[in-house]
Amino acid sequence: MYALLLRLMFLLPPERAHHLAFAAMRLAARFAPLRVLISRIAVVDDEILHNTVFGVRFRAPLGLAAGFDKNAEGVDVWGPFGWGFAEIGTVTAQPQPGNPAPRLFRLPADRALINRMGFNNHGAAAAAGQLRARTATVPLGANIGKTKVTPAAEAPADYATSAALLGPLADFVVVNVSSPNTPGLRDLQAVESLRPLLRTVLDTVAESGRPVPVLVKIAPDLSDEDIDAVADLALELGLAGIVATNTTIGRAGLRTDAATVAEIGVGGLSGAPVADRSLEVLRRLHRRVGDRLALISVGGIETPDQAYERILAGASLLQGYTGFIYGGPFWTRRIHRGIAERLRRDGYTSIAEAVGAGDRAALGRKESDSR
Repeated sequence: MYALLLRLMFLLPPERAHHLAFAAMRLAARFAPLRVLISRIAVVDDEILHNTVFGVRFRAPLGLAAGFDKNAEGVDVWGPFGWGFAEIGTVTAQPQPGNPAPRLFRLPADRALINRMGFNNHGAAAAAGQLRARTATVPLGANIGKTKVTPAAEAPADYATSAALLGPLADFVVVNVSSPNTPGLRDLQAVESLRPLLRTVLDTVAESGRPVPVLVKIAPDLSDEDIDAVADLALELGLAGIVATNTTIGRAGLRTDAATVAEIGVGGLSGAPVADRSLEVLRRLHRRVGDRLALISVGGIETPDQAYERILAGASLLQGYTGFIYGGPFWTRRIHRGIAERLRRDGYTSIAEAVGAGDRAALGRKESDSR
């Protein structure tokens, strides 16, 4: 059924289809009998999946990535639809319209999307109003970014405005310095720019009266050396974790006709083509930080096998967006059931035991071979 629905939805412009689908989900979540029915189908409440990460209790590991619920309008939707948590945003200090449309494109042959939304959102004050009214039963993260018109030198204060408004209302804060769609934003990933920005956000959250964990989200296009530098900085500053990875500006290996891709133009590519690099970055981060930081893996996850592979590679939590678009409303159920089955198959009693186990096993084999 969903395959047919997806074909019908793909007859509409992507952004229009997104708004219609999101509106339908919000309506369904407001109607109590339908919400209960959806929850019974979608929610997988299996104790083997329960985990506490950076002090927050998660009943399931797969969360909604930032970008879908930009204005925190669906905070009470995600629990009934089976998500373990959700990340709202990206939210900026000031409202902004984002880039001109069209700015969202489908690549069905690659099970991928390209977007150049440009942080379109109603601003941090509006999102804070939505969070105050929430009755959400799953943890919520606030993804914050730089207002487009804010000069790079003033970025720390811009992020601090959003952190002050949203930090006390969220369960964690993610500092987004990795979207390719705001000019100059990715330059903030350089350690000399990132250090004062993150310190300012950490200080702001600490002074808010309700300190929450702070994470940073990085791009898959960083060099390995820069990934190491960000990991070291996160440890130095006492961040709670790293979200890896955002969309890529790369276009290598796509099945979609090259002329079509060129016609689409600039933007961040998400979905299946990002999977390999996202996994590489996760493994590198885990080998660098071990269990000293929580790692949230996002990018190209579509199947239970891929999700489980990320956990074994060091991810305490997972996120999806494009996989949800192509997988359907009960995609979360398939992922969570699949992870639980694989954990039991391999003899684990909890998901926490499996986090990073693949890397530990690989390291043990390497040490054994070197003797």
